[in-house]
Amino acid sequence: MPHNSPTRLSRRGLLTAGGVAAFGALLTACGGSGGSGSSAKEGDGGGSWSFTDDRKKKVSAKATPKRIVAFTGTAAALVDFGLGQQIVGVFGETKDKDGKAVPQAGDLNVDKVTVLGNAWGEFSIEKYAALRPELLVTHMFNEGALWYVPDESKDKILGLGAPSVAIRTARVPMTEPIKRYAELAESLGADLKAKKVTDAKARFEAAAETLRKAAKASGGLKVMAASASPDLMYVSNPKSNSDLMYFAELGVDLIVPEKLDEGGYFEGLSWENAGKYKADLILLDNRDGQLQPKALADKPAWAELPAVKANQITPWDSVPRFSYAGAAPLLENLAKAIQDAKKVS
Repeated sequence: MPHNSPTRLSRRGLLTAGGVAAFGALLTACGGSGGSGSSAKEGDGGGSWSFTDDRKKKVSAKATPKRIVAFTGTAAALVDFGLGQQIVGVFGETKDKDGKAVPQAGDLNVDKVTVLGNAWGEFSIEKYAALRPELLVTHMFNEGALWYVPDESKDKILGLGAPSVAIRTARVPMTEPIKRYAELAESLGADLKAKKVTDAKARFEAAAETLRKAAKASGGLKVMAASASPDLMYVSNPKSNSDLMYFAELGVDLIVPEKLDEGGYFEGLSWENAGKYKADLILLDNRDGQLQPKALADKPAWAELPAVKANQITPWDSVPRFSYAGAAPLLENLAKAIQDAKKVS
């Protein structure tokens, strides 16, 4: 399990090989309250911009930022809400080993942006400075922390002058970061009334209702969200993970692990104890670096799980794209998996 030192036992571990750690840039909260952004419209004689992020930090600039650098999943969400040319650089997993865009990149054109780092801990300060960034945007899983901004270089990165925005993506239902990224995109010039955006929202709302009905009709189907590493299986906590929290709000009966890690994101189980929780359906973390069903076939404990015996396993995007376009397919896929599953535990 990568990044398993004592200082890394937090959210990061869960999103890589199962563990989770305190990370990111702890910043002093300052200014503002609430969560709205504003910018002067073109041609009105002004141009100042401000946005209060989820650190309760009022971020401002003399003009609406036009050169944005963001975590790849964040950039993709902003693209879904109508931004495009403004995204000049990204950091975080962006391209696979073949040079193709990873799923979290969504509709972001990864060949037209500068990739500052393609893995945890990678962030080229030189490339970042050369981009002349006017805004840095990323998720916030832990209070005050900037997701994928390396701790050891955060001061240099933030010291280059571009203001930073952090959007909370844990311990709130998925609809909240979606709303906040929409507000941020609008403040930066996106048109939330554009057909692309309204169609995506309508699809998301329809998918949510479909999932609600599927969960209600399932007869108490037990669902477990898990990540698998060679040594441990990690059962995720629906009270911390925003997507799982929203699934639970829609009526999905998700298993809540009892002995959580320090960050409250998961319980790590040795493979000998992998049968601790009985599930009818398993949501299995499908990102690179996580063991998938084929690789798990030689683990007897995995093969003995009721959901595995019934072949009731469905992929789980454990780092969702926080936009209507990004989240709608997740709801649709889960609804179908629940509709196709039966009680086996």
